[in-house]
Amino acid sequence: MGSTDSKLNFRKAVIQLTTKTQPVEATDDAFWDQFWADTATSVQDVFALVPAAEIRAVREESPSNLATLCYKAVEKLVQGAESGCHSEKEKQIVLNCSRLLTRVLPYIFEDPDWRGFFWSTVPGAGRGGQGEEDDEHARPLAESLLLAIADLLFCPDFTVQSHRRSTVDSAEDVHSLDSCEYIWEAGVGFAHSPQPNYIHDMNRHALPLFTSLLNTVCAYDPVGYGIPYNHLLFSDYREPLVEEAAQVLIVTLDHDSASSASPTVDGTTTGTAMDDADPPGPENLFVNYLSRIHREEDFQFILKGIARLLSNPLLQTYLPNSTKKIQFHQELLVLFWKLCDFNKKFLFFVLKSSDVLDILVPILFFLNDARADQSRVGLMHIGVFILLLLSGERNFGVRLNKPYSIRVPMDIPVFTGTHADLLIVVFHKIITSGHQRLQPLFDCLLTIVVNVSPYLKSLSMVTANKLLHLLEAFSTTWFLFSAAQNHHLVFFLLEVFNNIIQYQFDGNSNLVYAIIRKRSIFHQLANLPTDPPTIHKALQRRRRTPEPLSRTGSQEGTSMEGSRPAAPAEPGTLKTSLVATPGIDKLTEKSQVSEDGTLRSLEPEPQQSLEDGSPAKGEPSQAWREQRRPSTSSASGQWSPTPEWVLSWKSKLPLQTIMRLLQVLVPQVEKICIDKGLTDESEILRFLQHGTLVGLLPVPHPILIRKYQANSGTAMWFRTYMWGVIYLRNVDPPVWYDTDVKLFEIQRV
Repeated sequence: MGSTDSKLNFRKAVIQLTTKTQPVEATDDAFWDQFWADTATSVQDVFALVPAAEIRAVREESPSNLATLCYKAVEKLVQGAESGCHSEKEKQIVLNCSRLLTRVLPYIFEDPDWRGFFWSTVPGAGRGGQGEEDDEHARPLAESLLLAIADLLFCPDFTVQSHRRSTVDSAEDVHSLDSCEYIWEAGVGFAHSPQPNYIHDMNRHALPLFTSLLNTVCAYDPVGYGIPYNHLLFSDYREPLVEEAAQVLIVTLDHDSASSASPTVDGTTTGTAMDDADPPGPENLFVNYLSRIHREEDFQFILKGIARLLSNPLLQTYLPNSTKKIQFHQELLVLFWKLCDFNKKFLFFVLKSSDVLDILVPILFFLNDARADQSRVGLMHIGVFILLLLSGERNFGVRLNKPYSIRVPMDIPVFTGTHADLLIVVFHKIITSGHQRLQPLFDCLLTIVVNVSPYLKSLSMVTANKLLHLLEAFSTTWFLFSAAQNHHLVFFLLEVFNNIIQYQFDGNSNLVYAIIRKRSIFHQLANLPTDPPTIHKALQRRRRTPEPLSRTGSQEGTSMEGSRPAAPAEPGTLKTSLVATPGIDKLTEKSQVSEDGTLRSLEPEPQQSLEDGSPAKGEPSQAWREQRRPSTSSASGQWSPTPEWVLSWKSKLPLQTIMRLLQVLVPQVEKICIDKGLTDESEILRFLQHGTLVGLLPVPHPILIRKYQANSGTAMWFRTYMWGVIYLRNVDPPVWYDTDVKLFEIQRV
């Protein structure tokens, strides 16, 4: 009964607020206290009892009342922070005000006229608390709100456990306590606490809040002791906190690294976990702290925590649905990206052992699982971006040679091989059976394979066939001639074959055998027709071909046991729009591997244009993504290939190494087959394993690596994607649902 009365009174107060045409005085505590002092409302109650239409009505018709409501709610939070919230009533008031502000704030920011409201000052709210004479130094409302929340997040016996037994009289003073002693969870932290400095009170909680959020996420173990079905028997009160911590953390780390000095690390390993000296770094304190983590034990804690959580959806048990599955893997991927992007020492730590594979396998699982679902195109992009970032480092390619044995059920052919095989087989699946909106990612996928190819010691026969199948599909005349940039995919694949032949020939007899078997593809490329009738005929064939890629000859084989086919999005699924990503030339910069293993950045060559405006180089241009769509049209009409255009890149196809290999090995293989009457490929493979091409191939080319480079385009993409994820994940309560979001569009599949 009490709860019902409480809701009724709260609803009456809301109705009074929406129907009052005259301003209500801020001093009318009897009226304002109805919203927080006399009620015990849950966040769901607040969202149900304060409809969106009524908030907008007050904003338009009684703006002063809405302003006073926000000001009074913030004032209550400030008072709660000042007092330390020692009584239950004070705690309830703070919670009610927080819920009310959560409901109202998105509607305030809808209206451009209200944008400056929280950065305005409130009469009588001076920093020194001295009343009117201090008003010129008054804090903006937003600053007061953030300071109060920061204090309340480290409030003993309310949001954190008190370190001392205390009565109300001897309770700890919020302003005298060191919040570094109240970090929420063990993990990344200080070897010793820094000297308190309360001059900069706005920042005094920044470091403990950063470490609290990071540690809360990385220490979380959803499985616990592994008791089957424990998540159905007991409520997990930790998971909502971990999800919110992950979301707040990635939002606070939203910083365009291309627009400021890169975070620096000085390599010290003594003293605090984040060195006390302040290097010239970004103004964003959270990014600054993250960039300065350097202790190996902290890196290990972070990496193990993220890997454990990313692997959680992959867990297999004999009892169906007996383990808890988390849903915030997209936030974790954004966090992992930020860690690698802002802290290069963390990136090197990740790559120096096989622990990087504990991140790779879940990412490949998510990519394969989401490939047919257009509502998860953003997830596909971030997974590929992370792998592109990792592939720019030699150690990543080396780590891929570790045998793959854990057998996560995926809808891919069964194979016996390494993590490199897994990566290529999944990429093949994405390209040949993914959603059509993934076509702009093809260049990224193949760039990753190119980057790791010089280090791949032994590819399986399944993988070798997949690579040759991709070349076969991409080198058909209708595909090559149907868009201005399609031939780049052939260049990438030829570079993969050249790298493996020149640098890893000895262990790759499977790939060499596959190249010999499919040698007609290379001969067709060398003899690619350039006359107008053949080009026209190829394009006519394209118009009759419904699929962008042929899957014939792919030899799919049986999928892994226990796997489910990748499913498209359910009709009606909500998704958010994403900004376009930059072309591969903007996304990466070329580096050449020197003899000592170091990378030397290559200056980009100026691109000479042909008559039809397409670049003459064999590398993708800026308009790569748009132009590669088969039916790109321009103001002057649909793009069409010319003989000159075909000749411009055909002459640059890097076929010399492969043609020399075929010239040497094909006669030898044919002779063995005739002499010994061989029909068994295992005998041919044995011959190729013991063969050599030393002195017979052209001089090895330098290894080219395309390293990810930060740019404003990807920074904007990450911002849009991150907020889209947060929007869609916050459905209970639906914080932004039906608000006028400007950053992206909300669409239904």
